[in-house]
Amino acid sequence: MSTASKLTLAGTSLFAVGTIFFVHYGQHNEKAAMHAGVVRDMEQQRVKRERQAEFEMQRELEGEYRKVQTVDGEGEEGNPKG
Repeated sequence: MSTASKLTLAGTSLFAVGTIFFVHYGQHNEKAAMHAGVVRDMEQQRVKRERQAEFEMQRELEGEYRKVQTVDGEGEEGNPKG
C-alpha cells in the first residue's frame, strides 16, 4: 500500500469517525434539551395546580365569609355607618 493511499484511508476514517461523533453529540444535546422542556412543563403544571387550589380555597373562604358578614357596609360591628 502506498503512502498516499494510507493517508487517504486515515483521512476518510477520521472524517467518518468525526462525523459520527458530531451527529451523536448533537442528538444527545437535542434529547437533553427536549427532556429539560418536559421537566419545565411539568413544573409549570404543578405551579398552576397549586395556584388553582389556592384560588378555590380562597373562593370557598370568601363564600363562608359572605354567609356570616355583610359586605355592603351597613354598619356591622367594627365597620361604622358612613
